[in-house]
Amino acid sequence: MSKDENYKFQNSILKKLDGLLGGMLAEASSEEDFTGKAGKSMVLRLPSCGSKRVGLIGLGKTASSPASFQRLGEAVAAAAKTAQANSVAIVLASSEGLSNESKLSTASAIASGTVLGIYEDSRYKSEPRKPKLNSVDIIGLGTGPELEKKLKYAENVSSAIIFGRELVNSPANVLTPAALAAEASNIASLYSDVLSANILSAEQCKELKMGSYLGVAAASANPPHFIHLCYKPSSGPIKTKLALVGKGLTFDSGGYNIKTGAGCSIDIMKTDMGGSAAVLGAAKALGQIKPPGVEVHFIVASCENMISGTGMRPGDIITASNGKTIEVNNTDAEGRLTLADALVYACKQGVDKIVDLATLTGACIVALGPSIAGVFTPSDDLAKEVFEASEVSGEKFWRMPLEESYWESMKSGVADMVNTGGRQGGAITAALFLKQFVDEKVEWMHIDLAGPVWNDKKRVATGFGIATLVEWVLKNSS
Repeated sequence: MSKDENYKFQNSILKKLDGLLGGMLAEASSEEDFTGKAGKSMVLRLPSCGSKRVGLIGLGKTASSPASFQRLGEAVAAAAKTAQANSVAIVLASSEGLSNESKLSTASAIASGTVLGIYEDSRYKSEPRKPKLNSVDIIGLGTGPELEKKLKYAENVSSAIIFGRELVNSPANVLTPAALAAEASNIASLYSDVLSANILSAEQCKELKMGSYLGVAAASANPPHFIHLCYKPSSGPIKTKLALVGKGLTFDSGGYNIKTGAGCSIDIMKTDMGGSAAVLGAAKALGQIKPPGVEVHFIVASCENMISGTGMRPGDIITASNGKTIEVNNTDAEGRLTLADALVYACKQGVDKIVDLATLTGACIVALGPSIAGVFTPSDDLAKEVFEASEVSGEKFWRMPLEESYWESMKSGVADMVNTGGRQGGAITAALFLKQFVDEKVEWMHIDLAGPVWNDKKRVATGFGIATLVEWVLKNSS
């Protein structure tokens, strides 16, 4: 954005563009004090020129990550919506220093950001608005089969993220456990060459002694559905077996410890299946991408946490499928009870690594705010893999300690454990609880995404976790 003594741009692209506009761009940027800061933009309406508008969108001085270019795409989408544009062209004012690989990932990130930015979930509105944007040209970042492959990947992941958003946005009177299971089965049928589905009924879960999961489901008129999708490539050897386990509470009232008071967020408890949305979104993307050499199990113990005469009471003792007993001292700590049996089931599939994702604790939001997910794992290698994947996806994670001494607060006088500790370190004790249900031979990670699963400002889901999970699976693919 620097200018010479005559207030003309020094950057060659901006200089050429400004020349075509009679100096209007330089003049407007000075008047509006546009310096290219990240998140800032200016758009000019052009009289009788090839394009109706020209805009400048700030990337900041050090934009290099996929996340920053994805935000550029989102900003372009916002400008296109405001202008009701049919077509948009995007060019970086400075792309000289980018390697060919960087150009591919930059174009992919811009495309992904634009697709996700233009999308609006208007399924439940009486007068849905359809975006007018039909085409986006990304100029100066190359052409050819490698770029086409990268853009196809961005399309598949973006489509999966939109699917995940729609699952979380769907209200609990629409997305019941049965409806979530139907969505999972539909993914398997769409990509039946690599995906298969097995949906377990309450009776089948009872035979598997899933007392922890069924205890949570007991109060609801909507029966539970245990979802198991399995991805296997159509040919070639399997080198790694993975499991993605997602919390699938389609609604959480809190049970007898009903959610009350300011900050209880009972009005958005349809989001309590955000972990399962990430898992099923990843299944959809992987069904399209078809990575070789890796088997992936997608597991969701789906149910509702409601209140009725058949419901689980505070003080009840339930038994998980690995034989461990749990004294329920809080019925609103139900997600970990469903995950307990899901994790035991995942280990029985003979997997090498498990990542579970859950909107598990308000404590994690207090610790990390609304935009960052907490990561808990005893495995440094697994942490490295997932964090490398997140660098590509642009999603934010922070590793938290698994402080074993905190387990003392989870001891019960009459059972093996209680399901909640004290208020302090609540996200840590929740993770320590889950650890009791994972085979020691299996590498395991718990991701608490209670914050970033939902955009409170826009009151919509984000699709968080899907892009990182897909990248992680591909890192484990041959």
